[in-house]
Amino acid sequence: MAQATDPNHPSLAGKYLTFYLAEEEYGVPILTVQEIIGVLAITAIPGTPKWVRGVINLRGKIISVIDLRMKLGLSPVVMDSRTCIVVVQAHGAEMGVIVDQVSEVVDLPREAIESAPNLGAHVRTEYLLGIGKTATKVRLLLDIDRALSQAEMAKARAAATSASSATEETQ
Repeated sequence: MAQATDPNHPSLAGKYLTFYLAEEEYGVPILTVQEIIGVLAITAIPGTPKWVRGVINLRGKIISVIDLRMKLGLSPVVMDSRTCIVVVQAHGAEMGVIVDQVSEVVDLPREAIESAPNLGAHVRTEYLLGIGKTATKVRLLLDIDRALSQAEMAKARAAATSASSATEETQ
């Protein structure tokens, strides 16, 4: 993904799937989104970080599911009828991301995207591509690969692989 340091980088312009976490609206590039599904039964995997909720069986494929709120340092999601899982491609693997609710797909021209503000040395913003502005809203644009580091993804994939192996052994 392009770095947020250059908001006029042409690859930042484009369509974003927007969704809510707590009271804030976030967006991810639509090309990273595989599908949006309702919340399925999630099987917890012992020994994983708290933000890794577990795994789901998505049409015969086991994928890891994370609580994006917890990953970003927010309170855990409270599941309701609007809660859903956005299946994204991160570091070359499918990952389910729990969000409070999906909002819409927006098309943001490069002039509508600004760099993330510098909030000081102790505030992490490297997972932000930038800030998307429309006439009435501001949206935090996430770089899903940066929000989920390769090491973290490896742990989540290992949990999914372990769960998938256990499922195959019981069949």
